[in-house]
Amino acid sequence: MAIKTLRLATVAIFAVLLAGCGGGAAEVRSEVTTTTKGQQLMDLKKAHESGALTQEEYERERKKVLQKE
Repeated sequence: MAIKTLRLATVAIFAVLLAGCGGGAAEVRSEVTTTTKGQQLMDLKKAHESGALTQEEYERERKKVLQKE
């Protein structure tokens, strides 16, 4: 009888622990935004002109945009 009770308690504890890990209420979102190369270049230029990007950063990012297909 004690072993049966112990097994039942172990199963109950295990079930409670698994229920807490469920993630059933987890929400996964994914957003994809697309911009044209022209828009990306204009955004980079604005960032550079405002001082947010150094000349080196601007050139590096500009090259990345231009190399994308």
